[in-house]
Amino acid sequence: MNIMNEMISAASGAVDFIFHPSADDKILILTDSYSSSIANAFSQAFVNKGCMIEIYEINNNDRPLTEIPQALEKMLADKTIVLNIIKAFPEEIAFRIKWIFKVKENKLAKLGHMPGINEEMMLNSVNIDFEEMKSKAGKIINLLNGADRLHITTEKGTDLLLGVKGRIFIEDIGVKPGEDCNLPCGEIYCAPLETEADGIVVFDASIGDIGILKNVLKVFLSKGRISKIESDDIELVKRISVLQDVDKDAMVIGELGIGVNPGARITGNMLEDEKSLGTAHVAFGNNADFTGGGNNHSKIHRDYLFYKPTIEVSYAESKNKVLMKHGEFNF
Repeated sequence: MNIMNEMISAASGAVDFIFHPSADDKILILTDSYSSSIANAFSQAFVNKGCMIEIYEINNNDRPLTEIPQALEKMLADKTIVLNIIKAFPEEIAFRIKWIFKVKENKLAKLGHMPGINEEMMLNSVNIDFEEMKSKAGKIINLLNGADRLHITTEKGTDLLLGVKGRIFIEDIGVKPGEDCNLPCGEIYCAPLETEADGIVVFDASIGDIGILKNVLKVFLSKGRISKIESDDIELVKRISVLQDVDKDAMVIGELGIGVNPGARITGNMLEDEKSLGTAHVAFGNNADFTGGGNNHSKIHRDYLFYKPTIEVSYAESKNKVLMKHGEFNF
């Protein structure tokens, strides 16, 4: 089987499990010249289901986009499934957030968001057993239901208390009308309480828009907001300071995520990195579209990944439970 056929096979498995399409569905694929082979694989998967497909390809001369092109917005009107299969430009984060919110205004549309997806991801972290992954995710969410607080530690020095009372943990393995998910998928996540994150997180894996870390980055949090950033890599500290200095909420916690995808690898591309087994990530910035809570309306959302967390869950009326120990699930 050649690479294109393998990608079509992987896309077909993802399309069937995630979107459950029928011949009545109308598909919009947003793509670019960098991602055309992957867009073609997904397009063929939907063609095989008898779906009607329209494709909008971004002109490279228009990059980076800051606003939604009028022609793209017009194509959205009657679509029931939308796929974003594009190269991830850091300067386009604000555009991507605007576009996600625009798509979700259509309560019937399912959105698959794939900024930065590549052929290797298609052959590894998209080409997986979705049923088995969703079963594991369900067990994890059951352990997190009713949680008041999480205590997250690592051997590298992470020691973070995170308030989550009233916030809902969800998994991204499947999507309903009016919702969105990533591909590759495979994470459990929530919007923590924006004023209840205290301690230190030592990031030692990767950072969105930066890639794999050569030196650890220490981020200190007080009442949900970044209070200090430290690293032996002074240039990294300077760059993070600039990237997060967008608006007042960009320095406020926006997400906790836990990876559950057995095919995902750490490559420096956060779309895949954050799904990797044995990792967790914290994001700073926007979470206003999160199911079950989220009051951070920043223009950006950036993920920071770390290895092998231990996560202890505290509940209001029952004993604490260790969900994860040194990166291994405790069930």
